[in-house]
This record gives sequence, C-alpha cells and structure tokens, in this order.
Amino acid sequence: MRADGARLPRRPDAGKPVRVHVGLDLLSVAAGLLDGPEGTPGPQRVAGARALLARLRSARVGVLAHAASVDRRLRHAGAVLEAARVVPALWFAPEHGMNAAAQDMVAVGHGRHSRSSAPLVSLYGESAAQLVPAREHLGAIDVLLVDLCDVGARYYTFVWTALLALRAAAAAGVHVVVLDRPNPIGGLACWVEGRSQRSGYTSFVGLDPVPIRHGLTVGEMLAFCAERDGLSLGPAGALSVLPVVGWDRSWLAGCWDRPFVPPSPNMPTPDTALVYPGGCLVEGTNLSEGRGQTRPFEVVGAPWLDGEGLARDLAGTGLTGFVPRPVGFVPTFHKHAGLLCGGVQIHVTDPAAFRPVATYAALVALARRQKRERFRFRTEPYELVADIPAFDLLTGSPEARLAIERDADVLEVAALVAEPDPAWPEQMRRAQELAERASW
Repeated sequence: MRADGARLPRRPDAGKPVRVHVGLDLLSVAAGLLDGPEGTPGPQRVAGARALLARLRSARVGVLAHAASVDRRLRHAGAVLEAARVVPALWFAPEHGMNAAAQDMVAVGHGRHSRSSAPLVSLYGESAAQLVPAREHLGAIDVLLVDLCDVGARYYTFVWTALLALRAAAAAGVHVVVLDRPNPIGGLACWVEGRSQRSGYTSFVGLDPVPIRHGLTVGEMLAFCAERDGLSLGPAGALSVLPVVGWDRSWLAGCWDRPFVPPSPNMPTPDTALVYPGGCLVEGTNLSEGRGQTRPFEVVGAPWLDGEGLARDLAGTGLTGFVPRPVGFVPTFHKHAGLLCGGVQIHVTDPAAFRPVATYAALVALARRQKRERFRFRTEPYELVADIPAFDLLTGSPEARLAIERDADVLEVAALVAEPDPAWPEQMRRAQELAERASW
C-alpha cells in the first residue's frame, strides 16, 4: 500500500503471471477446449458458460468482435464458436474493423467474415447512423455476443459501439451477452481520473457521462448504462454477462498469463494502454501523439518543440510515476509526417503512482507555453462532431482548454481535467454489483 492509498500492482508467487479466465476462455472450457478455472467461483462460472453454450446452439447468433477477441491460447472467437458447434449468422465489427487494420476515424465497409463467409457488418462509418446495427441485421439474430478488448479509457470507442448495439438490440428484442474481459489498466477506484462530461459534451468518445479512466470492464459499463436505461439484466433480460474469473482489480495486463493482442493499430502494448487515458488528449491539438512511429501515445512532439525543455518542465511539475525523456522522431504518417519532431517519451516507472490524465494535461499546457504562436487546438471535425473542439469533447467541457489559453498554472489545468467525480467510487461498486446480477 502506498502513502496515497493506492495498492501496487502485484503478482502472485513472486512475479509468476496470474491465470485470468476471460469470458471467451469460459466458453472454450464449456466446449472442452481449455481446462477450467480452479477454486470458487470457477465451477459456478463454468456451469454458467455451459448453459450459455446450450442457448447459443439453438439460437440465431450474431457476434460483435475484433482481432483481440481471442482465448488464452490465442484462438479467435470464430474458431472457438466453430469448435463449440455454434455458427454465427452475422458478424459485426467496431472501429478499425475486424482485423484492427484501419486507422483512426477511417470508415470501414461491410464484407464477409474471413473464416465463415457470413456477412460482416461494419459499425463504424461516416455518419452516426452507421454506428448502430440496422433493424434488418438485428432481425436476422436472436442473440448478440459481444467480445471486445477495451483499454479502460472513456475515449476508446469500443465500449460505446457495444452500448449502441445493446440499445438497438433491446429495442428489437435481441438478447445481448458480453463475454467480459478485465480492464488492462486496472480496476481500483484510487486510479480513476477525469470528471464526467458536462451536459452537451457527450459524443462517440464518451457516449454517457463517466470519468476518463473509469476502472470498469465492458460488462460492468454496459450493466451500469443498462440500469440507467431501464433495461433488465440477466439471462432472461436484455443483457447478460459471462464474467472474468481470477482477476484481482489491482492487476494490470502485464500481470496476466496471456499475450496482449493489439485491439487497434495504435494500441500495440500494455504500456500504450496505460498512458492512453492521457495520451489521447493530444489528439485535440496539433501536436503529434506519436502515430506513424513505434510508440504511439508514449511519444508526443512537433517540429517546433524543444524536447529538452519540455522534459525539464514536465519533470518540474511534481507529478510522479514517470520519467519524461527528450526524443526526436519522424512520423511516417499522420500529423507532421516526414518531419523531424522534438518532444518527449513518457516512461512509466511506477504504475500505481502514475496519473496519465494529469500528466498529459500538464504536457499539453507546457507545450503551448513553449510556442504559443505555433500551438493550436484542433478545430477540424472529430468523431462526427464539427461544432465542438476535439479537446473539449475529450476533456468533457471547455474549462481546461480555456485555462490553457489564459496561461493558468499547469497543475490547475491538470486538476481541471483529472480530478475525478467524488461519487464515482460508489457508482463503480454499483456497476460491479449489476454485472454480477447480469451474470450466467
């Protein structure tokens, strides 16, 4: 336990990776493809998975998944379902497509699933209507399985794709099952950062009001939002969850006994996921967030930035858990492609102390101070919104942007963005209880 109350991410048995069974693992166990989890509540969860499998075998099934939808042995959901004698009638894919190959904010078209040749419907396009499953697609299924690897940040769009699908499915009488996965950046309330969005600032990078680093799993978030919507929970309701077994909420992805499969092109490692709740704020500026090189979101810069000065100033803020290292890099695509950028790389040295949202909010403020005449906030349309600056959508209000523009104290800016809602820890507990109520 740290002085600030945060538990260090720990590993059992002096560093031995811990076995975590995700929802798809339990389905693999039910199909005889994996050994089951030991100890309570393992057998109960396996029994639930077997009941779910029996239901799937007699239903018309749709699946919302992507490249990271794999079990512990890296078998994709399609292979697991095929081995379990479940034949999906329809597949859905979120932003970046089924193969996680499309870049950010690039529309993805429909197609055919590579394994089964079943229709593959994209839920990411150039309009809000394309984010929602169409009635004719939902009319072809009875059950929608959702298996998406989220990274625990409000801006990451997969959980909102799942929520839009849940709402549409509930209206069409289609039951939704979440094959849940642990949050790769932890699930403790002491690590939560970021105020919920102000009214008028929700969007596809935050469809419902929640903190930036929220600490929930996809199943917990959907159960929480489902209660807000008045939807019933459990196998007989609108939403059910096949939960994770064996996850301590203090364990980050590096503690698990499974490889980290990139869920999107610029989320290559657990290190990326840990900085992302802060690093994504850079998307709302003309700084490069490191796309087009090998450490996206860890590396930030611009052709006109002095990396040495930025690293020195950021280290002087008193924020802890990381070391800012001056770097030079040349993005191969995206912002400042082909140009040498100065900047910093954020090296996380203490995950329990590191506060990504506060750190990157301070970084943005310091970068603007360094070159006011070159720095600007993004004004181009962002995630289908044209009339609100991207930075405001990401932070949830205009307050932080206006504070940066008036040269407010850097730590004041960080607090404006990162200070969590006092009520959220209780809401987290409620979300966990609701996901348990929804479980098989």
